[in-house]
Amino acid sequence: MQLNANIPDGPIAGKWDDHKAHVKLVNPANKRKFKVLVVGTGLAGASAAATLAELGYDVHVLTFHDSPRRAHSIAAQGGINAAKNYQNDGDSIYRLFYDTVKGGDFRAREANVYRLAQVSVNIIDQCVAQGVPFAREYGGLLDNRSFGGAQVSRTFYAAGQTGQQLLIGAYQALMRMVGAGKAKLWAREEMLDLVLVDGHAKGVISRNLVTGAITRHAADAVLLCTGGYGNVFFLSTNAKNSNVTATYRAYKKGAAFGNPCYTQIHPTCIPVSGDHQSKLTLMSESLRNDGRIWVPKTKGDTRKPSEIPENERDYYLERKYPSFGNLSPRDIASRAAKQVCDEGRGVGPGGLGVYLDFADAIKRLGANVVKQRYGNLFEMYERITGENPYEVPMRIYPAVHYTMGGLWVDYNLMSNIPGLHVLGEANFSDHGANRLGASALMQGLADGYFVIPYTLGHYFASFPKMNITTDHPEFVKAEEEVKGKLNRLLNIKGKRSVLSFHRELGKIMWDYCGMARTKEGLEKALELIPKLREEFWQNVTIPGSGEELNQNLEHAGRVADFLEFAELMCYDAHHRNESCGGHFREEYQTEDGEALRNDEEYSYVAAWEYTGVGNKPILHKENLEFNEVKLAVRSYK
Repeated sequence: MQLNANIPDGPIAGKWDDHKAHVKLVNPANKRKFKVLVVGTGLAGASAAATLAELGYDVHVLTFHDSPRRAHSIAAQGGINAAKNYQNDGDSIYRLFYDTVKGGDFRAREANVYRLAQVSVNIIDQCVAQGVPFAREYGGLLDNRSFGGAQVSRTFYAAGQTGQQLLIGAYQALMRMVGAGKAKLWAREEMLDLVLVDGHAKGVISRNLVTGAITRHAADAVLLCTGGYGNVFFLSTNAKNSNVTATYRAYKKGAAFGNPCYTQIHPTCIPVSGDHQSKLTLMSESLRNDGRIWVPKTKGDTRKPSEIPENERDYYLERKYPSFGNLSPRDIASRAAKQVCDEGRGVGPGGLGVYLDFADAIKRLGANVVKQRYGNLFEMYERITGENPYEVPMRIYPAVHYTMGGLWVDYNLMSNIPGLHVLGEANFSDHGANRLGASALMQGLADGYFVIPYTLGHYFASFPKMNITTDHPEFVKAEEEVKGKLNRLLNIKGKRSVLSFHRELGKIMWDYCGMARTKEGLEKALELIPKLREEFWQNVTIPGSGEELNQNLEHAGRVADFLEFAELMCYDAHHRNESCGGHFREEYQTEDGEALRNDEEYSYVAAWEYTGVGNKPILHKENLEFNEVKLAVRSYK
């Protein structure tokens, strides 16, 4: 396996502009001859599909939703970063670049991150032109607020539903192309395999989730925009349908998987309330702008929060990280919450919670201002918990949220499989070991609107066009393999539900590969996962057939992939003998409990090659070079 990042030469500030000036182009009249298959319709997929269709490509889009508007991007509520410096508080493209590299604990590729910071300024103009209703100041200018890991206000927002409004903008652009006949939308279709012809990605096999029909889709290039794999933990903030299947099956066809152990734990989620839950609810990080996080100073203090005086409260983030306080990065804030709960100072049922208190903000700003900023989030919290956050503090606890790992891609967003491009959360490229808040929306739209339109044409112009149809033997072979796996699942006829396997796998992953990891714990997980996988293939029960709507069958396919992918995650976490960002190995920490990196030995991207089910994957390394940002101890104090 060859990993060539294809990073352009020259000063970092000019790499992207110079690259755009020299990429190969496709003649406008020839663009319609190229068919592009986009899998996924979140921000990355919808924006890429709309832009490529407007350029003239023949675009086909697959979504397993009934509408692209249901993509999980709607759940990113808090905002989107951009280095506009509207607040005149010292922001710049370089500062956004620096904050992102530092926030990722120096485990991201510099060139990609700088480009992300550069195009961020264009995203806001694009979205305003689409009618996205960003919040505005009294004078009519776009408003900004702060987010974790930054000391400037660069986050644009639309109340507490920024992701939803941005997705509607991209969705409208996409559906305009569908209406114009320049794009075709395939709804309720789930990709189940990638098809390679002479080593190039030339299509996929999908299953219609309503009828069960298997369809072959041929294309000149495939774009995977299928999001992350956080649901390997069962309980996460992700939508229940979010899964690893598309990227994992591409991995099984030869795509390298980069940094799979880098998963983000979000500090601001509603705590687990019982075994009945199937997912967790995210409370946007934007709440940490005005909410203050605290726990009682005394262990086992069960008084109501209103009965605990100020001098008996520990505002631990403000105490430990005075420069950033409640807006400390997510990995640091999450571990700090876990630490105080482990000390016995947590609040709520089971002591697994901390307070997010708006009393000071309401006193300072007034309830109406707080409502204007966060009203829909407060309403959502009250509906779920029955508690009014205007009157009592919210209770929050960390939960699995985002995945920084994903398929390895080069500077052009192409995987090591020619023709297979990977966008948004599905790739590994921009966030290192920890994502700063409000950067997921930024990356998805940057990849779709401003990067792939240049780099995809470069791929088309660099290789002879193959006129592949769905009758090609590789499509026939892939379809037979997909049908064989589905039939194998249906014929097990065991006694355990798919849900029970998923729940058990999630507990293994959370206990041994979650917020904190140890060598012994990861080795334990690597013992338990194969046993659970073996039982799954012997004892899972899937009622119904494949020729109909069968949600147990679609869930089973995804859990089968999770049962293999979880092993890959643990191998990655086990081999990385350091702590960095969201990967916290308890053996590697400073005296005051911070992550202890090992730059001499682990300053690389871990890109894994598939070798078969149950076999240890092969590790490949892309060494990371830091020419613009000096490697340093990551401090927010």
